[in-house]
Amino acid sequence: MLIAQSLRKSNIVEYLLYMWQLEDLIRAFQLDIDLVDKQLISQMKFADDQQHKQVYEWYESLIEMMRLENVIEKGHLQINKNIIVELDDFHVQVIASSKVPAYNAKYLHILPMINQLRMKSEAGLSDIELCFNFQYGFLLLKMKGQEISQQTQQTQVEIAKFMVLLSKNYHDHQNGLLELE
Repeated sequence: MLIAQSLRKSNIVEYLLYMWQLEDLIRAFQLDIDLVDKQLISQMKFADDQQHKQVYEWYESLIEMMRLENVIEKGHLQINKNIIVELDDFHVQVIASSKVPAYNAKYLHILPMINQLRMKSEAGLSDIELCFNFQYGFLLLKMKGQEISQQTQQTQVEIAKFMVLLSKNYHDHQNGLLELE
């Protein structure tokens, strides 16, 4: 919860990837709050018992949402899907405006990579969701220690640069530093 709160304010891309990782961790602990507490929460340092209680209740609420939304085995919570939609809407606004030429240039640079990802993915995913799926998949491969081709590594670097711009411009827009109208 503490990391999530900080990332939500500072880097929306890292926040969402972190939340996806938490969904998978919770699944690995079979949505059992006692296991989550033992393996995750109890390993954290807290300022006081109240902070520990808040974190425990936050994980408990995530588990309950996962059950209610039937994302027990796969998929993402609606709160996380909403962020993808919000970022995709923001992306469309930025592309339509001429306010952020570096963003538009980087997007055009990675568009062929996105189109290749689209051919290997399920239909109907937005460019932003494809980028997130690719970045998360890349992260999982690295965590598993699997071999990653040079081309995939290069694609990851370029998409990561684009997502840094997405996050920066999104936060600038949220904080009133970037007007797109």
